[in-house]
Parts: sequence; structure tokens; C-alpha cells
Amino acid sequence: MSTHEAPELNNPLEQSTVSPAGNTGLSTENTQTLRDSVEQALESYFAQLDGQPVSDVYEMVLSEVEAPLLEVVMRYTRDNQTKASVLLGLNRGTLRKKLKQYGML
Repeated sequence: MSTHEAPELNNPLEQSTVSPAGNTGLSTENTQTLRDSVEQALESYFAQLDGQPVSDVYEMVLSEVEAPLLEVVMRYTRDNQTKASVLLGLNRGTLRKKLKQYGML
């Protein structure tokens, strides 16, 4: 079985769009990329802090993205951890650790 790295250009995540209603699909006038959605959410988060001190933002953001990523990939692979680990580019043991971390195992 051969594996390929995710392409730098034409990355589906860069092309993925989210409409205001939360639907994903092809670009239209009222859609934005996943990256834009994340940036907008972070801007909103920091605006709401109103100068309050905060820490561990990196870990918070990773967990907010990683958990749904794992959920979707596990559904896509019909809970096949081997296929999911290949798709994600993770060692199967690492995948299992992350699934346990988020209460998915």
C-alpha cells in the first residue's frame, strides 16, 4: 500500500468552504474557507477577552480542532483505526492515544 503526503497546493481544506448556515461545499458568494472560519473565530475570541489574561490558547485551539477532526475521520473510515491512522498520517498507537484523550474509545 503506498501513501502520499497531503498536497501543499490544492489542499481540500484550503478549498473547503463553510456557508453561514454551516453547510460545506463549493465556493459561492456567501462562503468562506475553513482557514478563514478559524481566523474569524480566533479574532472573536480575543475580542471577547477584552484584555483579560489568558494562557494555553495553543492547546485549546488544537483540542477544538483535533476532536472534531478525529470524529469525522473515524466516521469516514467506519471506525477502522488502521485506515484512519493512514489517512491522518499518524501512528496507530498515537491515534488510539488521541481517541482515548477525547473519550472516543
